[in-house]
Order: sequence, then C-alpha cells, then structure tokens
Amino acid sequence: RLSPRRRRCRGPAAEGSSPRDGGSMRCQVSVLYFARSAELAGLRCETLSVPREITSLQLWEEIVKVHPRLAVIRDQVVFAVRQEYVLLGDQLLVLQPGDEVAIIPPISGG
Repeated sequence: RLSPRRRRCRGPAAEGSSPRDGGSMRCQVSVLYFARSAELAGLRCETLSVPREITSLQLWEEIVKVHPRLAVIRDQVVFAVRQEYVLLGDQLLVLQPGDEVAIIPPISGG
C-alpha cells in the first residue's frame, strides 16, 4: 500500500496561487514521498496545487520547483498517480482534487 496516513500531510504550499494559472484550472493533490525522495524533500507527504490537466513530466517539474533537491533522482524515480505507475513524459494526466501522487525511488535488493 502506497498511502501513509493523510493527516500527517503538510497543507498547501503558501504560494498564493489563484484558481486559474495560465488558463488551466488547478486542483489540490496529495504528494507522497518515499525513501530517498522523502529525505530529499524533507517530508513524507504534502498537498500541492497543480494544473488539473498536465503531462506526467510537467507534474514532476511542478514538484521539483517546490523541492529542487529531488532533481537528482529524476532518472531513477518511479512515479505513481492514483496508485498507477506512470512514465515521465508526454502522457496527459487529468487530475482530480485529492488524487495521490507518489514519488518512489528505486529500491535495491533482490
């Protein structure tokens, strides 16, 4: 199971974002950080405001804007949206308020 308890999530980033940004509607999503991504971000989960329609790569870039240290794991990270694995690229995501986005670094072992 990917989800830590929601009540531990940090609230929306204090960015003063409006409901519209560049013509695209935004929504609040829960971003969950695991293992190395949690170390780099400095937290296990938080709520971020992101565009509702966004590619998986753009969503990763939105998260990295908030936590620039995550950029170092970009090529190794496993990304999941609503508990479905997603490749970073041009895949269009249509997010709903409260969706979960998980950042899962590679796990070593065999």
